[in-house]
Amino acid sequence: MASTKSRNYDLILLGATGYTGKLCAEYITTSLPTDLKWAVSGRSHERLSAIVEELESFNAERVQPNIEVATLSLDDLRSLAKKTRIILNTVGPYHKYSGPVVQACSETGTHYLDVTGETPWVYEMIHKHHDTAKASGAIIIPEIGLESAPSDLLAWTLATLIREDLSLDTKQVVASVHRMDSQPSGGTLATITGILQHYSLAEFRKSSAPWALSPVPGPKSSTSVPLATRLLGVRRTQHLGILTTSITAGPNVAIVQRSWGLLGGPRSYGSNFQYHEYMRVKNSLAGFIIHAALCLGCLAIIIPPVRWLIQWAAHNYYAPGQGASKDATAKDAFELRAVAEADQDVPKPRMAMAKFRYDGGIYYLTGIFLAEAAMVLLTNDDLTTKLGGGLLTPAMLGQPFIDRLRNAGVILESRIMPE
Repeated sequence: MASTKSRNYDLILLGATGYTGKLCAEYITTSLPTDLKWAVSGRSHERLSAIVEELESFNAERVQPNIEVATLSLDDLRSLAKKTRIILNTVGPYHKYSGPVVQACSETGTHYLDVTGETPWVYEMIHKHHDTAKASGAIIIPEIGLESAPSDLLAWTLATLIREDLSLDTKQVVASVHRMDSQPSGGTLATITGILQHYSLAEFRKSSAPWALSPVPGPKSSTSVPLATRLLGVRRTQHLGILTTSITAGPNVAIVQRSWGLLGGPRSYGSNFQYHEYMRVKNSLAGFIIHAALCLGCLAIIIPPVRWLIQWAAHNYYAPGQGASKDATAKDAFELRAVAEADQDVPKPRMAMAKFRYDGGIYYLTGIFLAEAAMVLLTNDDLTTKLGGGLLTPAMLGQPFIDRLRNAGVILESRIMPE
């Protein structure tokens, strides 16, 4: 496992000309150390030069990033990966473009971070590249953006709190999206429509099965989901209120379950651990309507003519690379809350609560996740040695990651509830 510290760059931002890539580049320019050795990469030197020129307006005193032109061929990506300690990848849809990026990083011992939410693709990458990455020492962490860093970090925080303060396992964590002001970027829309053409329904079922991403079998016992929730998509949870189906729950649950397995399975969060995620609504009727609309939407998008119509609209009116301006999202916010129940065979088990909140646009937050996770890997040799390598999860960056996010403006707080 050779050291990568002598390489040309600390990090390369791949896909810097895209919507999320630009926001990440802006955050790196304004917030990361000025002695950071980094580069922006993509296929067009002209477009990359325009980005570098734009970055200079944010911090004229800083040495601007170098430009590395590269195609998405495996040979080009291997050459690119050998130049840097970390690749931040914002090139989506990931199932279409980014498999070779993961392969190149896994083979060259280069750490890798991305912000996908494509569970079938993550499942595929785990099975293809986990062992190679582990052998080379490459730490590969997909889904370290809005999907699924907040969920994974809250689950880890609550399980750690209950273990340290109460000396108990965690039986379940129920999370709810309390606020999310956003509109999808063009790249998000392209991903939603494209992934259904790339993977079969059988592959979707396999990758979305309970504990499919966990390296060890999940708990046999499970906390029962209320019948009303299964039928109507609505549940009422103490301290969280009325909840309904969340469109982002699937990828987040899968990553939390993988963290449970990677961190030791029953020895980590607990032998009966379960994670559920929903979205808060004002009343049960609103919850049922949202649930029904999501179910119908999922069924409709499977039908090829409907999917083609959405693709046409996305391409013509909201193409990849486009999204709301930073100023337009300045008053946006994202908030995820969670309640955890200790694993006690008593009428009223001990409870804990946690909250993750960021005031600002969610795509800028995604750039923060990428940049700060990279700094964790660059500045914590003991942690990277302990992690070793492989296809890992956001929670495995632990408290150092949370500390850096807090310094970047994220609120992440937790507490044990009174008895």
